[in-house]
Amino acid sequence: MNGFLPISRRDMKERGWEQLDFVFISGDAYVDHPSFGPAIICRLLEKHGYKVGIIPQPDWHSTKDFDRLGKPRLGFLVSAGNMDSLLNKFTAAKKVRHQDAYSPGGRAGYRPERATIVYCNRLRELYPDVPIIIGGIEASLRRLAHYDYWTNALRRSILVDSQADLLIYGMGERAILEIAADLQQGVAVENIQDVKGTCYRVPSKDYAWDYLELPSFAEVCRDKLKFAEAFKLEYLEQDPIRGRRLLQQNDEWCVVQNAPAMPLGEEQMDEVYGLPYMRTWHPIYDKMGGVPAIQEVQFSLVSQRGCFGGCNFCAIISHEGRIIQRRSHASLIREAKILTKMKGFKGYIHDVGGPTANFRRTSCDGQLKRGTCRGKPCLSPVPCRQLVADHSDYIKLLRELRSLPGVKKVFVRSGIRFDYLLLAKDDFLRELCEHHISGQLKIAPEHISDRVTELMGKSNREVYLRFVEKFRRMNEKLGKKQYLVPYFMSSHPGSELSDAIELAEFIRDMGYHPQQVQDFIPTPGTLSTCMYYTGIHPLTGEKVYTAKSYEEKKMQRALMQYWLPKNHDIVRKALHMAHREDLIGFGPKCLVRPREQDRQEHPGRPRRQHKQGKQGKQEKKVQP
Repeated sequence: MNGFLPISRRDMKERGWEQLDFVFISGDAYVDHPSFGPAIICRLLEKHGYKVGIIPQPDWHSTKDFDRLGKPRLGFLVSAGNMDSLLNKFTAAKKVRHQDAYSPGGRAGYRPERATIVYCNRLRELYPDVPIIIGGIEASLRRLAHYDYWTNALRRSILVDSQADLLIYGMGERAILEIAADLQQGVAVENIQDVKGTCYRVPSKDYAWDYLELPSFAEVCRDKLKFAEAFKLEYLEQDPIRGRRLLQQNDEWCVVQNAPAMPLGEEQMDEVYGLPYMRTWHPIYDKMGGVPAIQEVQFSLVSQRGCFGGCNFCAIISHEGRIIQRRSHASLIREAKILTKMKGFKGYIHDVGGPTANFRRTSCDGQLKRGTCRGKPCLSPVPCRQLVADHSDYIKLLRELRSLPGVKKVFVRSGIRFDYLLLAKDDFLRELCEHHISGQLKIAPEHISDRVTELMGKSNREVYLRFVEKFRRMNEKLGKKQYLVPYFMSSHPGSELSDAIELAEFIRDMGYHPQQVQDFIPTPGTLSTCMYYTGIHPLTGEKVYTAKSYEEKKMQRALMQYWLPKNHDIVRKALHMAHREDLIGFGPKCLVRPREQDRQEHPGRPRRQHKQGKQGKQEKKVQP
């Protein structure tokens, strides 16, 4: 018998089990690793005495595959996987992706669109009386009325459309153990209404108590201002300590959202990440080449959760929350020692971090007592005066890890917040440059127009340039040649064509040639998505312009890679539209050259020769 959880009746028989307590339906292939939510939930239930099995990526065209493990005693657990199923399938341009890192062999097509809803409806056909609990990122971010980019319409709570009994949002360890205990004691699932971090549905408001009511689904569909109001109320109550219960009418059902679950303490985090994971994909995928998603995380360490960075386009605030939850050094060292003994380990720990690598403590000392401040950001665009910028614990942890026998190098590859780094008075930058970079450091300024960065919740251009200079000086001092790899985003709410051109000029002046660019995708549950749909900043009421046409989005994206020949025509068109013809020509500040016919109209203008550098590097000018 292998160490994986059962995925078939044969596996159950080998364990001597006739019936499972819970069956987990997952939109991802089965990877038993702590970076995969289904593995964490199932292993945690197993440790607490429950019999759990997994049906990964069932065939949804009939009910047959959903009965693979039989009828569970306590309930079905359903998740679309580590990604929203629509984001997993479609690009920002709504084109179908041809690869799926969470499926065997990286092949697409193993899960349906809106997987949570499809799976639950199949289960209702098969076992109408068995409790269904949904969770994961798709359920979490669609828990109330939300904007769906792929249909360009509002949708009601996924709890209603899925016909599930309960929805766990955020990180679900606390909630699932409470729910499991209630079900074990014989509590009917419709009576489980007091678990933090969950949503449930009731026939009317008369069945709820002590709540803050949001504008109904019908109201937000009629009026975008009402949608912005609903989002604001939900966003401001997203705190486990001071957050209030919310209620929203969704057609025939009232959906009630309890306050978020309390953050895990260090001991609980250690328990979650210390469970007996197999740390790889199930052997049924060997012949298909395994599951690609594990490659990035197999030799990495998750050291903390949560993020107080405040990026408005990011779903972490609505999913993991702003309060940092960290593991102990002892727990991380134990896991690192396990990595050193694994097949394929070559001495390199690929990452030690979380959503933001250098957030290893709460943003201020009072958060665990009073919660996060309502409506006040911790870090950006302006740091709070109570913010404590301190890397001392992280520095100590990295030193301990890199001193372990068998460890050659410990890298930091999950994003760092350079604005937070600049506020600290410790030696983290030196430590980072000297020991934890493999020649390149990825950072995410996202944009450089002050108008756009403020709407993004990011620090401005001047802060970024200060970091660039400090990074340069530090590497010069250490005698190292190391480089920054910045990530930028196009078409974020607030970014007009003039802002995209400003970014292109900045990229030109800095000598950057980004090989990958990100087009803003309005995913459910983010403040930026609310701005995209409503044209309003929900917290301030200010009107916000957003590029929505395919052509303008294409222009903004192309400007970030203006030097690529395939982008020249669309970049020229953008510059003409913005009346920036000064950037079309042969001068050092020009982004593109004129069309061939333009050259013919000006025969006296010299034609310069150029040669292409390696891997798309900047063109080197050569005298004719």
